[in-house]
Amino acid sequence: MKLYEQQELHIYNSLSKTKEKFIPIHEGAVGMYVCGPTVYSNVHLGNCRTFLSFDLVFRYLKHLDYKVRYVRNITDAGHLENDADSGEDRIAKKARIEMVEPMEIVQRYTVDFHTTMAQFNALPPSIEPTATGHIIEQIQIIEKIIYEGFAYEVNGSVYFDVHKFNETHNYGKLSGRNLEDMVANTRDLDGQSDKKNPQDFALWKKAEPVHIMRWPSPWSDGFPGWHLECTAMSTKYLGKHFDIHGGGMDLKFPHHECEIAQSEAAMNTDPVNYWMHANMLTLNGKKMAKSTGNNILPFELFSGENDILSKAFSPTVAKFFMYQANYRSMLDFSNEALVASEKGFNRMMEAYKMISEIKSSANSEFDTSKWKQSCYDTMNDDFNSPMLIAQLFEASKVINSAKEGKIALTSEDIETLQKTMHDFIFEVLGLEDTSAGQNNDGDKLSEAVSILIGLRNQARANKDFATSDLIRDQLKEAGINLKDGKDGTSFSLN
Repeated sequence: MKLYEQQELHIYNSLSKTKEKFIPIHEGAVGMYVCGPTVYSNVHLGNCRTFLSFDLVFRYLKHLDYKVRYVRNITDAGHLENDADSGEDRIAKKARIEMVEPMEIVQRYTVDFHTTMAQFNALPPSIEPTATGHIIEQIQIIEKIIYEGFAYEVNGSVYFDVHKFNETHNYGKLSGRNLEDMVANTRDLDGQSDKKNPQDFALWKKAEPVHIMRWPSPWSDGFPGWHLECTAMSTKYLGKHFDIHGGGMDLKFPHHECEIAQSEAAMNTDPVNYWMHANMLTLNGKKMAKSTGNNILPFELFSGENDILSKAFSPTVAKFFMYQANYRSMLDFSNEALVASEKGFNRMMEAYKMISEIKSSANSEFDTSKWKQSCYDTMNDDFNSPMLIAQLFEASKVINSAKEGKIALTSEDIETLQKTMHDFIFEVLGLEDTSAGQNNDGDKLSEAVSILIGLRNQARANKDFATSDLIRDQLKEAGINLKDGKDGTSFSLN
């Protein structure tokens, strides 16, 4: 009997705005599509949280013995500035500024994305298609939408007719927006636009002479609209109707709304059964933004080379921290929260390793079967990772008590504890055991440097600046940089 037959999974569906029992289209198989990155810059932590949220979904579905086809795209063309239908392609703009080929930009940041996700121990998707690799499929969908009467061509560009579509369909059903309200809150188009209405969106854009990235089509040499690629790739690899579509909360409108409209117009079917959206990540209570400096990249987090955090944190600790909030909740990234997560993770790993040291008894004082099912119950409740972690901490308390002889466990219970904790820590959450060497060594290093910082502070208080400078300089030679701030002295490693 497959594990999914023993468990009842419920998923929060952004379309119905309720939790629904998960029933796959094909028994034992799941098709899942997640919108991937636009590869024009380093992937940031907010992006990482989204992809790690769906890595958790992917891992749990696999753990339940489903056969999962997970498709996550790479956007390497067509995504214009400000998610608009005019302006410059984000990748082409970066290439122009750096005076390189656009595909050099694509290659550089695709490699960065893959490297970062590997550091987080995220599983690669089953298929990772690119927008530029599916131009033909996108053109075919445009032709079908035109044939069905829901798109029009003007001066070499093709636009989706939202008003015509809304006469027989419901544009806005995912985001809960009403087209009449959108019209009322929209300025009239200026004379430069080819659109009939401001709400219409581009399916194909005619390329200006300076536009580097272009392909031939029945309408012009140009490029596809941003929304179209996901419709083309999801339906090619998962079919016209599939199980799960995921992405960041910011993609719900207009990107995912437009995807639904395109699929319904071209294929006359609702494309997805369950829409899932991951919430955003903030930093110290504020939105992450490069322009304000309130931003930190993954490699800066892992290396400690930043002015925001007191030290470096491992990818596993950062991932553990992210999973301590439900994927649909907003989460604030801060030094204090990461420090607390690191301590909690290390405690949990110490307890897990202690299981083998427990002496078994003839009777048990802890119901491991009930606890094991509670772990599944939390994940069956819309992948509730914070409650799962709470259950793992509960087991850690039991393990510590059993090790001290305060609670009796049978050999079968000890085996159940060990396997269940292993499955959920390593297989489902995808965490790695860094506590054995790296993190414990890091704790010892932190303690040693803290002692030296204390001695340096004492020397400075005594106006013994020669000794103070000597400690700082010798630590620097050893690859440890001290940073003095208003909250004291911190350090980072070269």
